[in-house]
Amino acid sequence: MCDVTAQVIKKFCLEGEAVSCERYGCGHINVTYLVVTKSSRRYILQKINNSIFKDVPGLMGNIAAVTKYLRKLISDPRGVLTLVPTKDGKDYLLHTDGSFWRVYDFVEDSLCLQAPESPEDFYQSAVAFGNFQQQLKDFPADTLCEVIPNFHNTADRYCIFKEALAADVCGRAKDVQAEIDFALAREQEAGTVVNMLANGELPLRVTHNDTKLNNVMLDETTRKPLCVIDLDTVMPGSSLYDYGDSIRFGAATAAEDEKDLSKVWMDIGLFETYTRGFLSACPGLTEMERGMLPMGAKLMTLECGVRFLTDYLNGDTYFRTHYEGQNLDRCRTQFKLVADMESKWDEMKRIVKECE
Repeated sequence: MCDVTAQVIKKFCLEGEAVSCERYGCGHINVTYLVVTKSSRRYILQKINNSIFKDVPGLMGNIAAVTKYLRKLISDPRGVLTLVPTKDGKDYLLHTDGSFWRVYDFVEDSLCLQAPESPEDFYQSAVAFGNFQQQLKDFPADTLCEVIPNFHNTADRYCIFKEALAADVCGRAKDVQAEIDFALAREQEAGTVVNMLANGELPLRVTHNDTKLNNVMLDETTRKPLCVIDLDTVMPGSSLYDYGDSIRFGAATAAEDEKDLSKVWMDIGLFETYTRGFLSACPGLTEMERGMLPMGAKLMTLECGVRFLTDYLNGDTYFRTHYEGQNLDRCRTQFKLVADMESKWDEMKRIVKECE
């Protein structure tokens, strides 16, 4: 292990002396290591990316508060991430070089999938995130820090899009008029969830904001969910954000940058699978939330498409691209999904009703 990680490890209350520290996992934001001690205990050590997460104390305060709350509700210690304190009793370490570090207990006898191997895996991810919502339904969400301000403020995303359109710094707008028209035609409904939160029609909830299958730990024997991980983006929001983004990503039939749009649609079977799992695990949603689930799926997909289009207009300055036009391809897949959802709207609403 390098000098810095060796110094950092010694600051945490581990069971036994560390004998190895190796890079671990597939994450792209934080730097993750697997630490093993002489007593054979395993831990996850992470260097937190404070260039993306500007308020690490706020972020860690959110994680500490939510995991402490969840721990009171579970019997299996694997059912919630467990922060390992530093030797001076803190939840994270600020190293002398300005870097931020944390340690979790390793979730033993668990499995993390990068993609579903069957519809059942997708169903179990829905159960995991539905259960996350259910367990935290009485948590005071307004006490949490907004780690990324306006992250799912779709109306604000439209303001940023229109600024990019007006500036047109790369002269690209003339070639994407169809995509611009598609986005602007749906601007009026873009702020639906934000407005309903503001006027109290929807309750403020604790939201995860990265509801992909690889953020769920499954029991390696039963393949049932143990806990939700990657809690960096936990903050106040709407249950529709988490549900909607799961559908946007998990029920799509093609990659996010698929060029052949004939391959892109929302799989209504996967929509039903996820909805059934989510609602079975989260009976605490209000009637209004349940009725708005299709809108959550549509708006999260629309928002993502608008963000890709905005970045394309701005010269690809935010999302990493591997070829010219990739953000435009990404935008087009999201808008194709939105159009497909609109064509299946009545069926989506029927499925939600039947799954209640």
